[in-house]
Parts: sequence; structure tokens; C-alpha cells
Amino acid sequence: MSLGKVDLTKIKPYGDTLNDGKMQLSFTLPVPQGDEADEAAKQLARKMGLSEASVVHSHDLGVGYTFFIMYGNCNHTVDYSVIEVPKVDLEFMDKEGVEQYIEENIKRDVVIIGACTGSDAHTVGIDAIMNMKGFDGHYGLERYKGIEAVNLGSQVANEELVAKAIELNADAVLVSQVVTQKDVHIPNLTQLVEMMEAEGIRDKIILVAGGPRLSHELAQELGYDAGFGPGSFANHVATFIVKQMVERKLV
Repeated sequence: MSLGKVDLTKIKPYGDTLNDGKMQLSFTLPVPQGDEADEAAKQLARKMGLSEASVVHSHDLGVGYTFFIMYGNCNHTVDYSVIEVPKVDLEFMDKEGVEQYIEENIKRDVVIIGACTGSDAHTVGIDAIMNMKGFDGHYGLERYKGIEAVNLGSQVANEELVAKAIELNADAVLVSQVVTQKDVHIPNLTQLVEMMEAEGIRDKIILVAGGPRLSHELAQELGYDAGFGPGSFANHVATFIVKQMVERKLV
């Protein structure tokens, strides 16, 4: 399929043929598995705007819950040509570029602290950015010459993170939030900003948040300098930090 054949002002899902609107979706309902559950799922799909909705798989999860996989046709379109999404707008450097930039413009080691805060025990995100081995062929910050990367791990209290930032005179703090049920990440991220402001260090530190539900826009709304979601690598975060340090004269 060539993009030249697509009307970007009226895009819709693609399944078998262009603009057929075919979609697959999955969800769980708090009802026992059976014909009535399937009908409830189809009615819900139709209310969501899908036509020809069908249940292709349902699975009993026990205690009165059923998981569904459904197909349907989406009847709505979106004007892709007018979409604008706030994001970190930078020409990202690779690892070697970041190292050279530090050597030429900062002329000292950059101290970056990373942690999963609050009750979050999932370190996969912060490890991908911080740890030496990195992720998907992208080395983590521990391997960067000119960066002192300190990974505090998981379930780090905001108080502990702020204290460590002060102790190490950190240039940047990275916060990973993977657990976001009931939006628990919002008050946790907000509390960290408030603590840093109370200690008088917020303006002296580049503060970055990351996670599957963290956008650049949301991070900025919460008082962070940037937000990095899925698909971000260490060089993206490092580029932002070192350029911000120079721009804000924090070197």
C-alpha cells in the first residue's frame, strides 16, 4: 500500500483492504462467560461505533469475569493532516555525539540519577535507559563517557530520591512510572516536584519522567522538563539533558 493513495484527511483502520475499517479489540467484562456475555460485548462494541461486531474468542477468567477478543468495522475517520502532538523536538545525537557534546560544551561529568518511585517495582523502563547493556542495541547511560549514571532501582521514596539528588549534586533526575492503575503516577510525580521546589533545587536540575502512559505534554503539565514514552532510548534522554544544561546555563 502506498501512502500516496491514502487521503490523510479521512483515515480509518486498515484490515484486508484500504479503508475497510477493520479493527480487533480486547477487553474484560465483569460477567460470567456465556451467550449473554457475548451479546453484552457485541452491544458494547456497537455503542463504541463498530458495525458488524463479532466475538471471535471469549475466555472464562473465573469469579464471574470474561475476556473477549472481537472484530468489527470502524465507521469513523480522523483528519491526520491537522494533528499536532507536543513532543521533545530535538535532533537527537547518538552515543558518540552525546559524549563529544559533553566534552566540548560541559567539560565535566554529568550526574544523572534514575529511579522507579513510590510503590512501582517495575525497573524495565529505567534499566533500559540507565543500565550499561541498555535495550534493543542502544547502550544505557552507564556506558556513556562523561556521564555518571546512578540507578537507584525500584520502590524508591520521593524523599530518598530528593536526598540523593542533593547528596550527589545531580544535574538530572529520571523518574520511571510503569504502574499507573487509578492514575497513581499523577500524585506521585506531582509530589516529587513539590519536594524539589521546597528544597530549592527544582530550577537547578533537569527533571524527566518516562513510562507507557507518560507523554511530553503530561510531563510538562506536572512540572517536568520532558516526558519520554515507549520507543525512547538512552541517547534521546541524554541529548535532551545535555542540551538543556547548556541552554539553561547549568554547566
